[in-house]
Amino acid sequence: MNHLERVLRGARDDGRKLFVPYLTGGYPGVDAGLLARLAGTGADAVEIGIPHSDPIMDGGVIQRASSEALEAGATPASVLATVAEASMTAPSVVMTYVNPVERRGEAAFLDDLRGAGVAGAIVPDLPVDEADGWIARAAEHEVDAVLLAAPGASTERLEAIAARSHGFVYCVAVYGVTGARSELAEVAREVVDALRPRTDLPLLVGVGIGTPEAAAEACAFADGVIVGTAMMQALIEGGPDELLRLAQSFRAAIT
Repeated sequence: MNHLERVLRGARDDGRKLFVPYLTGGYPGVDAGLLARLAGTGADAVEIGIPHSDPIMDGGVIQRASSEALEAGATPASVLATVAEASMTAPSVVMTYVNPVERRGEAAFLDDLRGAGVAGAIVPDLPVDEADGWIARAAEHEVDAVLLAAPGASTERLEAIAARSHGFVYCVAVYGVTGARSELAEVAREVVDALRPRTDLPLLVGVGIGTPEAAAEACAFADGVIVGTAMMQALIEGGPDELLRLAQSFRAAIT
């Protein structure tokens, strides 16, 4: 069992609901100090997005943040250097897409992650049917390959995701791309309930968790939440202090 899974399982088994905030790496102001401060709000892990020019899963806010990060010169290497410098108290998880991984080469990319101290990786456009090589190489590098489970997935597909994911399962709460919603979609519970008998991994709900109240609602049936768009929107509109205040509000809501 690698570091990410060990930390999240331990917290869950102690009765704690898990909080994983997200920031877009390379966005102006997202430096090592901010990542460390975000981890210090009580995050159980911190997700960092490697900006990509052609995102598939991301909605408008994170698309904008990624575009501005790329314009500011962000690269996978520079984002990972920031993660390494942060020396966070919580495990780090990167979110990227297949193209940057293939461009670098899977083994070299995973070497880079390991060198930066990254504990997990999410590649949303890599389907479970094609992920066996990536999962095996990630395991060799002691990086947890986190898979996503989407609403409407077949029983067979959910079983494959449950069997192959590491660290946790990312349970997608909505049909559609990332973006803060004011209410929790009913399909979030359906995904978690379908996975619960199939895996003992922590089940975290993400995509559409827009408010602390929605996070608390999700944590009534899930093991925790991933919060991305709301975090980035707070940073874009209110700066680091507003981001950290909101993160503390999410943490308090699910405690």
